[in-house]
This record gives sequence, C-alpha cells and structure tokens, in this order.
Amino acid sequence: MKNIAIVCGGNSGEYDISMQSGRVVEKQLDPARYTAFLIVIRKGDWYFESNTGEKHPIDKSGFSLNIEGGKVRFDGVFIAIHGTPGEDGKLQGYFDLLGIPYTSCGVAASALTFNKYFCNRFVSAFGIRVADSVSLRKGESFDPQKIVEQLGLPLFVKPSGSGSSVGISKVTETVELDKAIETAFMEDDRILIEAFMDGREIACGMIEKKGELIVFPLTEIISKNDFFDYEAKYTSDKADEITPADIPEEAELDIKTTSSFLYRQMDCRGFVRFDYILAEDGLYFLEVNAVPGITEASILPRQAAAFGMSIRELFTVAVEEMFSRENA
Repeated sequence: MKNIAIVCGGNSGEYDISMQSGRVVEKQLDPARYTAFLIVIRKGDWYFESNTGEKHPIDKSGFSLNIEGGKVRFDGVFIAIHGTPGEDGKLQGYFDLLGIPYTSCGVAASALTFNKYFCNRFVSAFGIRVADSVSLRKGESFDPQKIVEQLGLPLFVKPSGSGSSVGISKVTETVELDKAIETAFMEDDRILIEAFMDGREIACGMIEKKGELIVFPLTEIISKNDFFDYEAKYTSDKADEITPADIPEEAELDIKTTSSFLYRQMDCRGFVRFDYILAEDGLYFLEVNAVPGITEASILPRQAAAFGMSIRELFTVAVEEMFSRENA
C-alpha cells in the first residue's frame, strides 16, 4: 500500500476551492491501492489533521509526518493546490529536490502556464492567436486613456498569476480602469490588460495515460454573470456547462489538436485543461490550467465522465502515471 500525500490549501484566493478539491481526492482515491493523507499547506503552516481534529505538523526537511509514534514517509504527492505554491512550480521544485514524485506538471511547465503574460507569448510564438494585451508591473506608470485607445472597450484586467478568476475585472468605461488595476495588483505584481474577445468559451481537458493523450469531450461555458467570474465558476446556477459542446466538427478538431500540441510543447504532465474563445474569425487561446478544479462538479471530471472515465479512475490514472514517470 503506497502512502499518498494530497496537498491542498495554498496561499492564494483559491484556498477554499483547493480545500474542496483536496477532500474530493481524499474521498475518491482508491483505498485498495493507496493510503491517503490530506495535507494542508497555508503559508508556513503545513499539517495533517486526523479524524479527531488533531493537527500533526509536517517535517519540511524531508516532507514526512510523525504520528502515533511512527514516521510516515510519502511515496508520492497528489497536488490539489490551485494557485501558489502548488500551481506555479514552487512545490514542484521542493519535491524534485526531495526526490518525491507528484501528479502535476513539472517546475518549468508549471511556472510557464501559471504566468499568463509569459504563457501568451509562448503560445503566440507558434502562430496561435491570443487577445491583444498590455502588461504592467506594480509601480509602473500608465495612461488609462491610451490603454483604452489601444485595446478598446470592454476589456479585462487580470493578475498575471492567478486562477479561478480571482482578481479579474471586466471594464466597460475608462473611469473603471484604475480600480480594476488596483484589484488585480492585490493578487500579483504583474497584471495583464486584455482586449475583449467576443465568442464562445470552450474548455478542453486531457490526461496522459501510458504515453498517450486522452482528450476528453469539450465543454462550452455559458456564464449567466457578466463573464465567467469566481461566482459563476463555483455557484451552480450561475453558469451552464454543456458537455459535449455543440460546435462544428472542424472547430472541435482544431481545439483538440491545438491543445494536444501545446500539452507536448509545454511538457505538461497529468491532467490539464486548456480554455479558448471560439470567435467568428477563428480560435483564440485564453489560458491553461495545470491544476484545474477536480471536485465532482468541476469541468474536467465531468468531461472525463462524458468520456466514460469515473473520477476514481481519473485519479488512479494520474497517480499511476506519476509512478511510471519515476520508474522510466
């Protein structure tokens, strides 16, 4: 029986969602194969909480746990932290140094995919279209009028490194831009201001299994809010998520082919979700989620279910692929 640490929590505004994801993994991880330990990481506080509510600190020098008079060492780590430090490469580097395998993308891919500014430039280098944008670092001066003249209205202001739409604002008037920029800078030191892309939002999830990519049925996301914000993502009646997406076959093939290509070029691992805007003039890359939501209600597990893969099987594939990479 292998010991699997399920790390969740994190240091960002996605803490609560990450805790939900971690508990789902703990519940669904096959007990015949693995012994699961839910490990909460919140800044400097790393601990395992027992069924009685007692907190047992993690020994960070080797990522182990002292409990019931014995030391628990982990054979592998299931990363369920959305946002920093689980989605941006920081934990991945730590586990690499310790020689402990993990389910998610490696250091370089995690850092790239988490940073929307760098990721957009990487993607556009292959001729894949992205939104017109302006990037600002904290402390830089800017002219709201010039930004609006360049990008038009409406536009979106977002932290370069964040997920779940935390810190994102839709700006419809120039006077709203200062506040939106301030909000985004609360989440990251670099922000991205993007032109509005009019089209249908499509999500493409996939997982690698024995060297082959399994691409799940696509999902169209139709937000009932002004855009697919935090509330729309995590409130059941605020968005429709249609799987499989009812889009032309040519567009479906384009999205799946583009996603598979980027998965390989970015050196992704495990399960990943790519998001796009399907506009009248073609496809635009939106973002990639290297640690997407994995509750029963999340998009990727629903896509897997539409493919015929249960959430338990999805997690089993992720863990077994982790061990196969270690032994390769």
